[in-house]
Amino acid sequence: MKKLLCIILSVVMVISSTCFLATAAGEVEGEISDYPVIIVPGYSSTNLYYGDSLETGESVWGLDFDLVLERVFARIADLGIGLGKFAFDNADYITDVVAEEMVVLLEKLRCNPDGTSAYELHQDYTDALHKNNAFLIETRTDTKYRQEVEISEEIAQYIGHENIYNFSCDFRMGAESCANELDAFIQSVKEHSGKEKVNLFAISHGGQVTATYLALYGDKGDVDNAVMTVPAIGGAGIAYNAMMANVEFDEECLVRFVENGTMTEENYNWLVKAHQLGFVDTLLNALFPKILPSIGYWGSLWDFIPLEKYEETKDALLDSEESARLIKISDRFHYEILPSMPEKFAECIENGMNISIISGTGNRIVTGMPANSDGIITTNASTGATCAPYGKRFADGYIQINPCNGKDKISPSMEIDASTAYLPDNTWFVDGLFHGMTYKDNYSRILMMTLLLTDDITDVYSNKDFPQFKYSTNASHTVHFGFGGCNEGIVSDKAESLVVTNVCANSTVRIIAVESDGIDLQFDVDPSEKLEPGERTEIPFTGEIPEVSGQVVNVTVYYAMDTITPIGYRTQTFRILNGELVETVEGYEDTEAKTAFDNFIDVNVDSLLRSLGLKEIFSMIFSIINYWLSAINI
Repeated sequence: MKKLLCIILSVVMVISSTCFLATAAGEVEGEISDYPVIIVPGYSSTNLYYGDSLETGESVWGLDFDLVLERVFARIADLGIGLGKFAFDNADYITDVVAEEMVVLLEKLRCNPDGTSAYELHQDYTDALHKNNAFLIETRTDTKYRQEVEISEEIAQYIGHENIYNFSCDFRMGAESCANELDAFIQSVKEHSGKEKVNLFAISHGGQVTATYLALYGDKGDVDNAVMTVPAIGGAGIAYNAMMANVEFDEECLVRFVENGTMTEENYNWLVKAHQLGFVDTLLNALFPKILPSIGYWGSLWDFIPLEKYEETKDALLDSEESARLIKISDRFHYEILPSMPEKFAECIENGMNISIISGTGNRIVTGMPANSDGIITTNASTGATCAPYGKRFADGYIQINPCNGKDKISPSMEIDASTAYLPDNTWFVDGLFHGMTYKDNYSRILMMTLLLTDDITDVYSNKDFPQFKYSTNASHTVHFGFGGCNEGIVSDKAESLVVTNVCANSTVRIIAVESDGIDLQFDVDPSEKLEPGERTEIPFTGEIPEVSGQVVNVTVYYAMDTITPIGYRTQTFRILNGELVETVEGYEDTEAKTAFDNFIDVNVDSLLRSLGLKEIFSMIFSIINYWLSAINI
C-alpha cells in the first residue's frame, strides 16, 4: 500500500505540474558585459561517438531511446520473471537482466583499470564555430548540441546567441583532463569572437571543471566573470553512495526534488515522509556492483568521491597496481589541485577576475548520505564551508572557525559556517535550492545572471538584495518570509513585522496561522486576505525579542490554497542578533522545529504517528486550531 501511495502521488504531482508554464520574473540591472559566454555544462552532456567520422560513426553517448526500448521489449519475458522473483525478495535475477543490457549499452564507454579509454572515442566538434549557439540554431533543427537551453535562451536576450558557446569534453576523464580541454576551447572562442576575455557559466560537474581550470590556468587572465552554480568542486555524495552500493533512497527528499524541478505549487512531500521505498534501495544496491566494471574506472567518477570518503572507496574498489595510473591522477586532484583552490581563487580575484559560487543547502543527499546538500552534492564539497550533519545544527553561541575580519559567516539556520569556504566573500548559499534548479529559483536566477553578465557584484556585500544566505524562492515553496527591518534570516529588536510573500507563479494564498519556536511571539493573522502571486503582506506581532545573540528561532507559516493539497506550511529558521552572545555550547542540536502538537503528545504517540506517515498532517491541523483558540483566548 505504501509503494502504491507513493507512485500515485508522484503521477498526480507530475500531471498537475504540466497544467501551467511558469515564467521567470525580474531582469538583470547594470551594464551588460560584451564578453562572450561559455556554458560549461553538467555531467555527461557531451555526445561521444566511435568510428572514423561523426556522420558514419556509432553514437555511444547521446543514446537512441528507440534502441533502448527495442532491447527492453526483447527482454520483456526475462524482466517479467525477474519482477516475479523480486516480489519474493530475490533481486538477483532482475538485476542480472538489467545489468546485462546496461553492460552492452555502456561497452564502448568502458575504461581500462588504469583509467584510459578501452575504445578510441571522439566528440562531435571541439572548435568554437561549431559550438556557437547562432551557428547551431542556423544549421540544426534540434537542440542536441546546445547546452542548458533554458538558461542560454535567457542569456541570449542580453547578449545574443552569437555570443554564446557550448563547451564539451570527454566527461569520463578526470577534472584535470577536462580543464585542459576547457583551456583549449577558451583560446578557440577568443579567436572566433575577437574578444580578449570570456565569461564562464558552469553547472555541477562543469563547476568542478571550471574550478580546476581556474586553479591551473586562472593566472592567464582569459576570464572576466566565472559563475559556478551548484558546483561539484569537491565531489558529489551521490557518487560515493552508488559506487559503494550503500544507497538508502530518501523518498521524501526525492519528491521535494521533483516538486522543485517542476515548480509544482501543490505540496506532496509531507504526505510521503514515512513511506520509504526500501525495494528501490535493494534493486540499486544489487545493480551497481554488476555495472561497476563498465564505469568504475572513469576518472571523473573518482574525482566525484568526496575527500573524506576517497581513501575508503579507493581501498575497496581499486587495485594499487593495475589502477596505478588512475590513482595517481585522482590523488593529484584530491591532494594537490583541490587544496590549492582557495589560494588560486584569491589570486585570480586580486588580479581583477570575478569568481562566484551559488550553492544549494538544507537538503539531504537523495541516496541517503546524511549530509547538508543540494540533494546531489554536499554543501561542503560544493563550497568548502563547514557544515553540521544533516538534521543537526551548531549549538547556540557557536563561533565561526575563521574570523574573516569580523564578518558574520554563520547561516541563519546555524547549519553552515562559511568562514572556511573556498570563497568566503563570494559564495551565496540558498536554503532549499536543489541541484540544477538555479534557473527555477527566481532569486538564484537573477543573482546568477547579474554575476555572469555584469561587473556590479564583486562580493556578498555589494548588493543588499543579494545576501549571502537566502531561503529559496522556488514556487514549490509557496511562501517566503522574513522580519521587516532586519537582514535576511535575522531577527532583532528592529523587527517591525513578519513580511510574507507568495512566491507561486499561479496560485492565490491565504495565511491562516503563524507559529514560533524558540521565541514567544504572537502573530496577528488575517485569513481573509488573499495574496496573489508575487504579492506580500505584513503580519504584525507582539512579544519581546530576547536581548541575546547566537540563538535560533523557528517560524512556521501555515497557508491555504485552492489546489489539490489545500493546506501546507513552510518553516524558516532565524538567528537572533540582539545583544551579547549566549554562552557557547559544544556539539550539535536537532534542527526540527517544535510545534504546539509536539508539546501536546508524548514520545510514544510521536513515534507511532511518524511510522504511519501521519505526523505532518496531525501537526498542521493541531497547530492551526491551537493558533485560533489562542487568538480568541479560549
